[in-house]
Order: sequence, then C-alpha cells, then structure tokens
Amino acid sequence: MERKVRVRFAPSPTGPLHIGGVRTALYNYLFAKKNGGDFLLRIEDTDQTRYVPGAEDYILESLKWCGITPDEGVGVGGEYGPYRQSERKEEGIYKKYVDQLIESGNAYYAFDTPEELEQMRENLKAAGVAAPQYNANSRNSMKNSLTLSSEEVQKRLDAGEPYVVRVKIPRNEEVRFKDIIRGWVVVHSSNLDDKVLYKSDGMPTYHMANVVDDYLMKITHVIRGEEWLPSGPLHVLLYQFLGWADVMPEFAHLPLLLKPDGNGKLSKRDGDRLGFPVFPLEWHSPEGEISSGYREKGYFSDAFINMLAFLGWNPGTPQEIFSLEELVQAFSLDRVGKSGAKFDPEKTRWFNEQYLRAKSNEELAQLVKPLVDEKGYQYPNDSFLVDFCGLMKERATFVEDMLADDFLFVSPSKYDEQTLNKKWKEDTPEIILELKTILENITDFTAENIETEFKAFLERKSLGFGAVLPNFRLLVTGLGMGPSMFEICALLRKEETLTRIKVGLERVAEIKA
Repeated sequence: MERKVRVRFAPSPTGPLHIGGVRTALYNYLFAKKNGGDFLLRIEDTDQTRYVPGAEDYILESLKWCGITPDEGVGVGGEYGPYRQSERKEEGIYKKYVDQLIESGNAYYAFDTPEELEQMRENLKAAGVAAPQYNANSRNSMKNSLTLSSEEVQKRLDAGEPYVVRVKIPRNEEVRFKDIIRGWVVVHSSNLDDKVLYKSDGMPTYHMANVVDDYLMKITHVIRGEEWLPSGPLHVLLYQFLGWADVMPEFAHLPLLLKPDGNGKLSKRDGDRLGFPVFPLEWHSPEGEISSGYREKGYFSDAFINMLAFLGWNPGTPQEIFSLEELVQAFSLDRVGKSGAKFDPEKTRWFNEQYLRAKSNEELAQLVKPLVDEKGYQYPNDSFLVDFCGLMKERATFVEDMLADDFLFVSPSKYDEQTLNKKWKEDTPEIILELKTILENITDFTAENIETEFKAFLERKSLGFGAVLPNFRLLVTGLGMGPSMFEICALLRKEETLTRIKVGLERVAEIKA
C-alpha cells in the first residue's frame, strides 16, 4: 500500500541554524508539498551537554522568517505528542526498543570506563590499527554482556553501575541501501563500529532516537545532509534488527555547501573572513558574541530562499526567479546533484536585487519610510517616497542602498571634485544660466517636459550631452553621476531645482576663484 509522504527536519539545538540546515529544511518542505505530504519539525536534543539556551527559539524564528511552515512538530503539535526527544524520553519510548534489541541479540550492555576505552584505543594503535574502534574485533576483550556472565551483568545493573548499550554490528556482511540522489550505497560491516545507542541516564543517542522517531512518526523519506551518509548503514541495520525493514524510509543525502572557492565545507569562519552571513538571522550567543544574519543584513526572505534552492538543485530550465509556490511545483530530488554546491556571495546579492526591483514602488516606500524618518529627512508627502523608490531601486541591492546618497532630501553641501576638474569650463556658468531660464519657463514641470526642453536647448546651442548634463547634475545633486536628471528635477520640483542651480553656481564660483 502506498504511504502518504511524510518528511522531517530534525535539527539539534546546539547553536544557530546554518544556512545548510535551512536548505535541508527547504528541500524537505518542497518535497512534501510537491507530493501532497506532511513536513514535520523535530528537535533532536538527546545530547543535553551540547544544548544551547535560545537555540530552539532561533530555529523556529528562522523557519518562520523563511516561510517554511511545519505541518506538525515543535510549535505546531500533532498526533505524536511533543517533538523534542528529551521529552519523549520521559515517556519511556526509546527504552522499549533498546530492550528489544538486547533481547534479540542485536545490542548489548557495555560497562567499560573512559580509562578502559582509552587503553583499548592505545593498544590498537600500538598494534598498528589506523582507526581504533569498539567493534566486532575489539569488543571481545572489553567489559560487556558478551564477555561477562549473565549473573555478572545483572549484578552490575542492580548495583547501578554506569553502562551504555551498544549495537552489535554483524561480522562480514554487506549493508546496502539505495539513495535517491547517490544510487546504491554499499558498506562492509568491518568498516562499522558498535555505536552507542543508549546511556544509563536513560537518554538515547542520536542514532537510536532518530530511527525510533522516524518509525513512530511514519516518516517515508529521510532527506538530510551528506555529513549523515556514514550513519546510513547503521540506521538501515537498526530498521532490520527492529523488524521494520518493510517500512524503512527512502534516503536522500544532499550535497555539501562549499566555500566560494569550492575548497571545503562552508563555515562561519568563511563568512567572517569574506564578509557575508552564514546564518539566516542574527545570532546572540550566551557568551555575548553576535553573528550577522541575512534578515538583519537587509535580504528579503523570498530572495534568500530562492538563492538557497539553487545550491544543489536546478530546475532544468533557464528560469532563476521562483516564488516559494513555484519552487514547490518545480522541485524534484532527481534534479539535486551529488557534487558539493559552491556558495556565491555575489549571486546571493543578485537575487536580492531582482526581488527588490520586482517590488512595487508603493511597497518599497513602506519599507524605506522608517529609514527616512530615522534620518530626520523632510519630504512633502508619502507619494514623494513612492516616486523616490521608483527612481532609486534600479541602482540598489538593499532597501537602505536607496538612501546611500541624500541629494533628494538635502541640498548639496559639496560638489564632486572630479566633475569640477574635468567638465567645468569657462563658459559653463553662462550655459547653465541659459538652461536655468528655460527651466523657469516650463509650466508643467514633468520629467518628460524637462527632457524635451533640455534636448531642444542642446540642439539650438549645438552642444553635446557631455558638455552640459554632468555640470547640471553637479549643481543639483553635488554628484558626478546618478539616476535620470529629468526625473530628479521633477521629483525635487521647479522651485527647489532652480534654487539649487543658483546656489550651486555661487558656490562653484567661490571654489574656482
């Protein structure tokens, strides 16, 4: 019987959510929605020693900002109760299955002390073993329920002696599973160690809790990062040992996110070094360290998500701009590559530019208004801000970039030296005064009318644009280049434009004197 698609994103609350984790959540979400399934959020906090206060809230807020909404799980609820593994432990969910593994002979108690484990590793190293492990060979010389009598084991358990439960990896077997992205994965059991599944404090390790929860939550597909690929064989064995092979989920291990040069996995250090965030939101560590985030840097969440989708996946078409809904329709795991995906900071900026320019001037005006008000700039009305955004957005990557120059709010107090030195000629004041007279006589002071009169003036005087426009811009804005001067003048209105020309001519005369 075909099962309903159910996937999960299962982060650990050990710090801020890396953008690689967000991409994993995104691909799970897209796959679920494309196939009419459910997307679950589960907090995997089995390792309480690594728990970081605030990390879970950060994960929830990050997914909310990105528009990746769980159908079930933390913050949503669902049939399977709390989705934090630490809370599920209290219900005895995991111990039941650990006991089953022990009874079936697929797991065993181990009482080795940290000192004994270290001694075992040293002995194996001395014997020339490159990667010492607790495995099918070394376990026979250790202190566990395979080497101790059942009476001795029970005695130690009754005495409350610390122990762990380890999986018993079979000898000389091939473990095989088909990965949706990578094809068949085959690992010989001699390369696997007897991983710890359960600790005497009642807390399961990641591997045990992961498999049990996926089974109980009826997960059909496990879509996770490439770093979990080595855990795949163990998880496959656990499904077999527990009698769940017929409902084992399909696996898909996503390619790594690489540094911009492609040399190694993308890390926070790379972002700090090259000047870009690796976290979706700003993170405040318990120690007081602040790490930048894409939201606070001014990125739009939909641009951020669009960028992430393309790190490892492509639609097979030239289209690059996708809404979340369009990504759902286009996404498929068979178009996810095996090779690592290089992170490109410039492409990330490009995505934001496209989304900014696609927004209406009215929408951008609402976003820029608080920034304008914060700077104390004066403007006639809100429609001025709408027109301002229309003029400035084609030159901006972020909303705040539109305020990089303040010439539409403040008269220039200085004038671009390069333009003054290269373009200002002896006859420039006379030409500008003639132009000023023409501007004074324009009744309907629109960009179109200003441009028409300006071009007619140049033609009558047999002048090129380069002889007049840069100096005209200089006096009105103080800059050597920028958006359309005709639109600038229309936005400033006639009186302000003429005043700036008059004041500018006086100030340049003083500079040139």
